Amino acid sequence: KFAMVAPDVQIDDGKGTILISSEEGETEANNHRKLSDFGIRNGTRLQADDFLQDYTLLINVLHSEDLEKDVEFEVVGDTPERIGPKPSEPTAKNISNGSDDGAQPSTSTGNQL
Repeated sequence: KFAMVAPDVQIDDGKGTILISSEEGETEANNHRKLSDFGIRNGTRLQADDFLQDYTLLINVLHSEDLEKDVEFEVVGDTPERIGPKPSEPTAKNISNGSDDGAQPSTSTGNQL
């Protein structure tokens, strides 16, 4: 749903319980477990981090009895217009004297202190 490439998901409870790891094989034993097996209930927060795409999501788990037939979950809330890698930063200007105001280094040959 969130187009994550290499997600790490943990319970946001300060204990660091990892549910999904981007490291191959690290959390395979969790694949068939239910969220309730980890103590995740209505109101639990999860943190999902995709370091390859440099973004993190905080997920609030809310229980609902009103889902349509055959729908296991629903994503509700503010979502970014575009999910994926951030655009690259613009390249820095070539600055020779620490300023970009066009001033040139002094060439004075006067007395120095």
